This record gives sequence, C-alpha cells and structure tokens, in this order.
Amino acid sequence: MYLIADGGSTKCDWVVIDNSGNVIIETITKGLNPSVFQEETLLSRLNSNQALFEIKDQINHLSFFGAGCGTETPKSKLKKVLESFFIKAEVLVEEDTMAAVQAVTQTPAIVCILGTGSNTCFYDGEKIVNPVASLGYIIMDEASGNFFGKKLLQDYFYRKMPQDIAIAFNAEFDLNPDKIKQHLYHQENPNAYLAHFASFIFTQKEINPYFYRILKEGIEEFIERRVLLFEESKKYPIHFVGSIAHFSKDIIEEILNEKGLLLGKILKRPITNLITYHQNIIANGVKEN
Repeated sequence: MYLIADGGSTKCDWVVIDNSGNVIIETITKGLNPSVFQEETLLSRLNSNQALFEIKDQINHLSFFGAGCGTETPKSKLKKVLESFFIKAEVLVEEDTMAAVQAVTQTPAIVCILGTGSNTCFYDGEKIVNPVASLGYIIMDEASGNFFGKKLLQDYFYRKMPQDIAIAFNAEFDLNPDKIKQHLYHQENPNAYLAHFASFIFTQKEINPYFYRILKEGIEEFIERRVLLFEESKKYPIHFVGSIAHFSKDIIEEILNEKGLLLGKILKRPITNLITYHQNIIANGVKEN
C-alpha cells in the first residue's frame, strides 16, 4: 500500500492508497516539521494517530512532502523517524514545494506556498529549481501565517492597530506579554503559534482597510523577494498553494495584475490533487523518483 503525506508545521494530511489506486484511509496528525521538532516529538505524533498505527506495517511506499525538509539535516532526521515507524516502507522525503508542484502543474510554472510558512520555486517541466535556501520563520517566510501573526502583534503592542480592531483582537486572544514570550521562546512550534493570530484577519466579516493594507504589503514583499527573483516569472503562470493564499486570492490577483504577471491556480490544500497524481503513478506502474 501507498501512503502520501503533505505536512506543514501546524498539521499533516495523510492518505493511504491500496495497490489498485483506491483511497482507503484519510487522516490528520499534528505538524511534523523536522526543523522545529525533535525526533521524540515527531515519533510521538505518529504513534498518537490510531489509523496510522494500525496500518503502519502494511505500508510499502511512503511519499512525505513537508515544511522544513529543504535542507539535508532535518530531511534525514525525519526520514529516520518515518523509517523507524513504517518499518516495511520505502520512504521518500521531499520539501513541501514538491507537493505543491505535483498538485497544481505538469508544465513550467512558478509555484508558491503561503500557509503557516512560505516558500517558492520554479518548475521547469521536469525538475524544481530554487536558488534561495529557505531559512524559516525568523528570517524569511514573507506573507505567511506567522508573518502576518507577527505583524498583528507588533501593531497591537506598538498601538498602531485601529482601536476598534485592537479591542476585538484583545477579546479574541490571550495577549498577556509573559504568556506570549513563553510560547515564543520556551514552547515548541513558535511559528505555528504566531500563525494562529493571523486567523483573526480572515474570521472577520470583511477585509477592512487595515487588514487589506497589511495583506497587500506582505504579499507584495513576497512577490518582490521570492517570485521576481525568477526571470521565468515574467513568462510562466504563478500558482499558489496554502490557506493564506486561498483567503487572500483577490489581493494576489490584484497585485499580479499590477505587475503584469500571470496568475495560475490558487489551491487551499494540495492533498486532493496529490491523490490523483499518485493514483496515476500506480495505474501506470511508474516508480516515483
């Protein structure tokens, strides 16, 4: 049986496909970002999922696409954990950009991720090209959930947030400074903690001028730094995957139109398209690289 996983820092989608291409299990675990979590935490999150635990010895092939898997050390760490859990599986671990590409295109394009974190790459029709290493939420991750969560906290404490929005923000979250610092500096997964504040933007009835401004500024920064560095961005469509992209699609379209860039697909969750991609692999008897 085949197992596909699309993992971020916050959560991970899992799908089990039998040898005939039928989906037999769909489940979710907490995030498995190896750049954030220790091996013990990664393994614990696998063990806590009953559906995966019951079927783990029946998996022959696992394709895991995840945030934090862009450099060799965390990638190897996660591969070791997965191999110790799925003991009979051939394990493939790739960066989440690979899942995004497989979900949206088979032809040359720029593919972007805007979720808890952010990333981008150029797919030339055969391979992924990414000349910039992803350094994570502290240095990079423009226009991501943690980027906008950080911006909301900054504006709130610097008193730059409109008063009515600040009152609602304070009512929605525990903004005790000591608790915030505890989460950021002493708890696991600080990037996902920051990202949960960004949900405030999208739970409101409308994108008011304040939310519109910070979304547009953040996405413009992402386009300038992570998309326009590719010369190919002026020639090929630009696809987006992730919850932030999904909820900001009108602003993304507006910015790309202003810059004369071609918008491709915007997909909230790649897992459905990944299922189809891997069902085709199974049907055609093609071995995944």
